[in-house]
Amino acid sequence: MTEENIYDITIVGGGPVGLFASFYAGLRGMKVKIIESLSELGGQPAVLYPEKVIYDIPAYPAITAGQLSENLIKQVERFEDRTTICLKEEVQTFEKKDGIFSIQTNKAEHFSKAIIIACGNGAFAPRPLGLEDEANYADNNLYYNVHQVEPFIGKNVVICGGGDSAVDWANMLEPVAASVTVVHRRDAFRAHEHSVELMKDSSVKIMTPYVPIAIAGENGQARSLRIQKIKEEETIELPLDALIVSFGFSTNNKNLKNWNLDYKRNRIFVDQVLKTSMDGVYAIGDAAAYLEKADLIATGFGEAPTAVNEAIKYIYPDRDNRIVHSTSLIKD
Repeated sequence: MTEENIYDITIVGGGPVGLFASFYAGLRGMKVKIIESLSELGGQPAVLYPEKVIYDIPAYPAITAGQLSENLIKQVERFEDRTTICLKEEVQTFEKKDGIFSIQTNKAEHFSKAIIIACGNGAFAPRPLGLEDEANYADNNLYYNVHQVEPFIGKNVVICGGGDSAVDWANMLEPVAASVTVVHRRDAFRAHEHSVELMKDSSVKIMTPYVPIAIAGENGQARSLRIQKIKEEETIELPLDALIVSFGFSTNNKNLKNWNLDYKRNRIFVDQVLKTSMDGVYAIGDAAAYLEKADLIATGFGEAPTAVNEAIKYIYPDRDNRIVHSTSLIKD
């Protein structure tokens, strides 16, 4: 551990509230690190419902979840010289020694003077196929969530899943991909009936009831998916250029019990300044619990500056920590 790799504030969670906390900490001159369990920033709004319109964000009569995430990331980028982002890392434990927190994730050890927990209902991760070697192809040509059509133009695409996301992407990619095949374990789909009818009337090849049993590929690229018909021995090898796994996402707080904080279920108890039961650790957004809390993104946005300012007072108690308006701090 050196002074160079010790951060002022480490934010656990890169969703909307964590992103705004990072921006505000940067605005206050802090050296910030974000630790996010997903492979991208934005949290559940960006991954699960990017096209969903949100109406209760101040100054935005209507904004999609995807655009909101993009705007928040752009805010964070203003202070990219003092912000480090660690993706696909899940905080397992942390402990304080000589005033510095040692934060252990599934990949590395991080050091910080204060921690702000903004992980919502827990670590957020896609549900995988559960096949051997699956991880070798993730983030290459195996996708758990999709934002753009471009990577699939002219490609042979296989989609696993039977919900709205799987069917919607099948319909969206069908006009531009070389081929689209949907694999689902049931004959009936859970998606909206109209979307299913559109898919059935298109060139999309529907394979039901089948389940994936093996992936094959080379150099980090999946090249085929073997599927098996339910309750039968029949198997089929599907060649592919891109594989989309649309089984949804899950949250869990299995590591919360190792953090030595007062909590109940997936919420951490905080006081009026968002401080947890451990000095130097704060919680905001859906991760924080207090009396009569309104569970809204806007509430989390309001909590972020309070937690950051309290963390700064904790880290640098001898400084003049009076709050200054952003118009005085930023000169474009």
